[in-house]
Amino acid sequence: MIDLFPAVRSALQHVSSIAWLLIYTVQEMGDHMLRRRRLPFRPSIFFEQADRTGVGSVPLVALVSFFLGLTMALLTGHVLAPYGQETLVPAAVAIGFTRELGPLITGIMVAARVGAAFTAELGTMVVAEEVEAIEAMGLGPLRLLVSPRVLAAFLLMPCLSVVSNMMALSGGALISRWAFDIPMQGFWQSSLENLFIRDIVAGVLKSFLFGLLIGLIACYKGLTVRGGAAGVGTATTSSVVTAITTVIGFDTVFNIVLVALFPD
Repeated sequence: MIDLFPAVRSALQHVSSIAWLLIYTVQEMGDHMLRRRRLPFRPSIFFEQADRTGVGSVPLVALVSFFLGLTMALLTGHVLAPYGQETLVPAAVAIGFTRELGPLITGIMVAARVGAAFTAELGTMVVAEEVEAIEAMGLGPLRLLVSPRVLAAFLLMPCLSVVSNMMALSGGALISRWAFDIPMQGFWQSSLENLFIRDIVAGVLKSFLFGLLIGLIACYKGLTVRGGAAGVGTATTSSVVTAITTVIGFDTVFNIVLVALFPD
């Protein structure tokens, strides 16, 4: 019989450690702002991380979402065609991506691309004892290293989700025009008519949550690297796997809560 208690204990320890990382980071930022009355980090540092997280991820998110939207519309249309319900394809693509697939796919790609970079950078700094040097200088490694990265992931994830949704709908509109004779203008109109405010709000809230989780997990894995260069590689792999698993898990919990609160 497999003993699950060590795995559960380890998972709970990781969750508590990540939660404390968030608390300490916010506390360090708040103390600095109250004492110095200025931003906890230079704006240039934040914009650099925002450029990497947001602008740098746009081509990947757009390309993958376009093909996924195209595929979803094609398969959905072929399932509905025998019943003469091809007109439901725009609604299926719009609701599916705005509420579910857009934030989820974006979170997975950001975790793989940006989260791995965050972990590798911070892990290399830990191995090279640069983080200890920052601590010795009294500069606050959490506000300098963690806060701009987490804030960039938190704020840019909704923007990337919008890109994902728009590209998925573009792919769906293109394939629907070719395969099911649905005009592109009619596709977009039907998509907007079938979207509800709660679908958009759910997607935006998921995006913020996923961005926060990815940033925290990546920074935590980077700051807890052990074992030199090999440890950096192990931590990077663990960061990607943990972030993707966490995003999918929280997405499931979010959907259960949302259906329970808004069953109709």
